[in-house]
Amino acid sequence: MKKPELLAPAGTMEKLDYAIRYGADAVYLGGPAFGLRTSAGNFSLPELARALRRCHDSGVRCYLTVNSYAPDSSLAQLEQYLQYLADLPFDAYIISDPGVLRMVRRISPERELHLSTQANTINHEAALFWQDQGISRINLAREMTLADISTTAAALTIPCEVFVHGALCIAYSGRCLLSSAMTGRSANQGACTQPCRWKYALVEETRPGEYYPVVEENNTTLVFNSRDLCLLEQLPELLRAGVGALKIEGRMKGIHYLAGVLRVYRAALDALCADPDTWHPDPAWLEELNSLSHRGYTTGFLFGDPRAVGQSYQGGYQRSHQLVASVEGRNDSGDGVVLVRNRFHAGDRLELIGPAMKRATVTAAPLRALDPETAVQVLDTVHPNMRVLIPLPPEAAAGDLLRLAAGSSF
Repeated sequence: MKKPELLAPAGTMEKLDYAIRYGADAVYLGGPAFGLRTSAGNFSLPELARALRRCHDSGVRCYLTVNSYAPDSSLAQLEQYLQYLADLPFDAYIISDPGVLRMVRRISPERELHLSTQANTINHEAALFWQDQGISRINLAREMTLADISTTAAALTIPCEVFVHGALCIAYSGRCLLSSAMTGRSANQGACTQPCRWKYALVEETRPGEYYPVVEENNTTLVFNSRDLCLLEQLPELLRAGVGALKIEGRMKGIHYLAGVLRVYRAALDALCADPDTWHPDPAWLEELNSLSHRGYTTGFLFGDPRAVGQSYQGGYQRSHQLVASVEGRNDSGDGVVLVRNRFHAGDRLELIGPAMKRATVTAAPLRALDPETAVQVLDTVHPNMRVLIPLPPEAAAGDLLRLAAGSSF
């Protein structure tokens, strides 16, 4: 069974480092313009060169998103941007606009191009059209069934890519107009305000100004809110269908989410390709995905229209753990040096996680100030952005994460 590429989001330089450490074969990231996540942090022009070096030094491929739809008024800026990028050795650009494709071909004719899900490719004839245009990989629309994916992959000589995990949009392949209509911020220009996650009320036309809450069992119903995609258990079917790359959504998500999802899919994919005949989902993988912030899970359109099973009517995010610190290393005495991300207390029972499904239990005691000159040496409570010393097990390493174990209050 041919192992597909595992493709992870990198919204910032820190997230890039975590994507590399936790097992990504490739990352996708955005520059200062023309991507579809303008609030993701993204990379300045000088940072793009550093990100590329970091990826390539680690044997990880790096793709740049240039997948917004560019109006005429921004074409001059786009051309200037592509000229600047021309000498940077990105492994591919991710695009959706045929005009962007044409401009890239003029400025960087040898650049590999991947087609974004924003291009709405839902059948093999459309995929063959893009293949004829020189596209070297196609991210298929999330609306495609497993049978459609298999048919399309068989028709192509280039790889197909599918999303396997992360948020689903209320609109067709992410082409949403709600944000633009309600806030003036266009999702198709990367500035989505996610109005599909908002709470709504009902107004009867002859009673303007009278708002009736839409509720279900005392919880506000989120009428547009989709569950998150999770295709972990369907990995064998996707590989048999000929999928060449598995993509994780989430450039806006934090390092806890990124590390947790990546380590699960890395372990699952490696195990599947090593022994496809006896593979089955490890309960620890599903437990880890459920511990992360999510809206409930669905298989989306993979087996047909999701109907009610794809909708999350009764609440927002679910999670059982909260990130509290990241491990930076050890001091000369062997204690762990950690950067605090969220408040926790001496004596809290923490869970340490790392790549390859590493997992250990840590008791947060004693907590000591990193600076020996600090007036208070032993701490009862630590707060975000503090660096403190904490005893850690021998297997702990820089880049591991500490989180409050299930059952703790946060």
